[in-house]
Amino acid sequence: MNNTADLIIIGGGVIGSSVAYNLLHDGYTGKILVFEKDKIYEFSSTPRSAGGIRQLYTTDINIQLSRFSLQVYKHFPEAMALDGEPAKIDFKQRGYLFLATEEMMPRLDRHVELQHKHGVPSQLLQKRELLDIIPELNIDDLAGGLYCAEDGYLDPYSVMQGYIRNAKRLGAEYIYQEVEAILCDQEEVKGVRLSDGSEYYAPIVLNCAGAWGSDLSEKMGLALPVVPLPRQVFQFDIEEPLKQYLPLTIDPTGVYFRHEGEKLIAGYSDDREPGFDFNWKRSFFVEQIWPVLAHRISNFEQAKIERGWSGLYDFNTADHNAILGKHPGKKGYYVAFGFSGHGMQQAPAVGKGLSELIRTGKYQTLDLSPLRVERFAENDLVIEDAIV
Repeated sequence: MNNTADLIIIGGGVIGSSVAYNLLHDGYTGKILVFEKDKIYEFSSTPRSAGGIRQLYTTDINIQLSRFSLQVYKHFPEAMALDGEPAKIDFKQRGYLFLATEEMMPRLDRHVELQHKHGVPSQLLQKRELLDIIPELNIDDLAGGLYCAEDGYLDPYSVMQGYIRNAKRLGAEYIYQEVEAILCDQEEVKGVRLSDGSEYYAPIVLNCAGAWGSDLSEKMGLALPVVPLPRQVFQFDIEEPLKQYLPLTIDPTGVYFRHEGEKLIAGYSDDREPGFDFNWKRSFFVEQIWPVLAHRISNFEQAKIERGWSGLYDFNTADHNAILGKHPGKKGYYVAFGFSGHGMQQAPAVGKGLSELIRTGKYQTLDLSPLRVERFAENDLVIEDAIV
């Protein structure tokens, strides 16, 4: 029957498509159906992200996820080529830079020690060394920074399309309709029901619905601490160009900025109410972001907003990290959401890990069990210090 499969994935963004691709690439022979409600990905979180790739995390699991994913992204164009055409993702390894005040520097010392343990070539920079990276930087109120030259930024939409095209090539079927509910009985999942009332059946359902994932889980009585949280990004131009291309730079205030081609983008994780809000406000840039940018780099004083957009974090309110793997409340129910802004960075490693877990019953390449569903009940949270 056309409405039966071996595995159903809800959400065809970068996470769901990475899992589908990795499963089939690794030898999974079952039928995979991927349901995606937004055929042109207009409101999908993936293409609305800032596209940063960093290893500058403060927990073992996040560093390991990023180390693995970085290597995938470095070779992505060739590895994911179709018909001899490279899957270009515009990966710019221009680095990641956390600027720090005097009171922040001791914390960065601890971060570097952990990062070096995992092979991350991060550097603790002193005040004057920051000018080698950004000559125009105002360092008067800074004491130094944490920098990794291997990191950078890429085009999220191209990454997502690379995974989608290769998943389809290997046999995944994408159905562009909305999943209204996950079907189950007291013991196990049965499949999904779509918004048009039709039903599809499979013994395994993987929830990769991002900011929409928690609603689907809650309908089953399996609530998880994830809410949709709007985040705004702004593209702007400046009158006097900078001497060098920027790393993705995070100011001590939390404002981040980087180049986007010859233009620039910036954002800030403001305190907004959870909800499905895709509006962006020019006034927020003018009042909250621009003053910080102008203080940090004088070239930013003459800035012109060109456009903006708002996307959604699938924000984990408990510890701001992904929730991965089998849900203990229902046989056959798997989850991969709650990334809180890290999904783009971690998609290759998550796809590989869930491929192993679904096919073999255990993680092999990386142990992703610290991000298990059970950690909330066990009070074994993953507390990440470097949140942007």
